[in-house]
Amino acid sequence: MRVLVACEFSGIVRDAFRARGHDAWSCDLLPSERPGPHIQGDVLLHLTDGWDLMLAFPPCTHLAVSGARWFKDKEQEQAEALDFVRVLLAAPIPRIVLENPVSIISTRIRKPDQVIQPWQFGHGETKTTCLWLKGLPPLCPTQVVAERQARIHRLSALCGPGSSRNRQKNRSRTYLGVADAMAEQWGGL
Repeated sequence: MRVLVACEFSGIVRDAFRARGHDAWSCDLLPSERPGPHIQGDVLLHLTDGWDLMLAFPPCTHLAVSGARWFKDKEQEQAEALDFVRVLLAAPIPRIVLENPVSIISTRIRKPDQVIQPWQFGHGETKTTCLWLKGLPPLCPTQVVAERQARIHRLSALCGPGSSRNRQKNRSRTYLGVADAMAEQWGGL
């Protein structure tokens, strides 16, 4: 299967699909952190390249409700971010998942099809993650962890001085257990 992982610089999801034999490519404005097939550039230029599945992780900077107190100052940025999401969801690809935290996508476009947590996939952490699905079933939890903490929410405090530069990148990485579940469950369709 040809898989496009849109807006991913880490290579985590791409590599989970590649490990299962898929022709998976990541695409981001940033270079990839891991060696592997990566398109550095605008993903919108590659939506018609014959993909069977797209997993899209658009930036949440102007979408996440955690930043609601700044919404009144960034209406234009929000409108552009929502337009980007709409284009991704309407891409001519038969199977699409779009991932974002709790965000205005739910009120401005549509409610998510599923809400997951890392603790459902082997990680003892909380990070509410919404999934908008097209042509895909919901993910089934693979390994529920009983002890949970909000590590991502407190990331800058946990990483020490100077960590704010990488905070956005560190918060955006997909958990390996979630990536493996995506590849295992959706890669076989």
